[in-house]
Amino acid sequence: MSQRLPKTAQKAPSLESGDEWASLIWDLGGVELLTIYVAPSYTVNMEHDYIHEQHSVHLVIYHIIWCPKRRRKVLVGPVHDRLKQLIEDVVDENGWQIIQLAIQPDHVHLLLRSNPYTLPTDIARVIKGRSSHHLRQEYPHLLKMPSLWTRSTFYSTAGNVSSEIIQHYIEKQSTE
Repeated sequence: MSQRLPKTAQKAPSLESGDEWASLIWDLGGVELLTIYVAPSYTVNMEHDYIHEQHSVHLVIYHIIWCPKRRRKVLVGPVHDRLKQLIEDVVDENGWQIIQLAIQPDHVHLLLRSNPYTLPTDIARVIKGRSSHHLRQEYPHLLKMPSLWTRSTFYSTAGNVSSEIIQHYIEKQSTE
């Protein structure tokens, strides 16, 4: 014998982080009370303030990783220093903010705060394009490579993982 749930004309509740909501659930033997605690669906490092603009409020943080072609270890010495300067210049020109930058001999980690109007693919495209152009002009040994950067890029938002975990990962990569 199947039992039917009672028909109700209740509107679904609107819940927000920290709310409690009590609801009746149907158990085969009777009715029980269920309390639901709503937890936030994302983790935000509170050291980052939300940007309040005329029609939007946002906190957009990307973790972007890219590598030189064939993962060659060319990002050392003066190339490392010049790349850092070029990345900082592009970030400043576009109104973004570097949270952490780690340039390894064979890859670059960038934890960056952006805005909702800039695509993450555009961030990497602009940085990789400008840096490739200038570095290959200034350091002739880079012209031996077919291109400075691979076409591949890793993108992640900091919404699913806290900024501290990403920074810890970058620092760990720096020591290896």
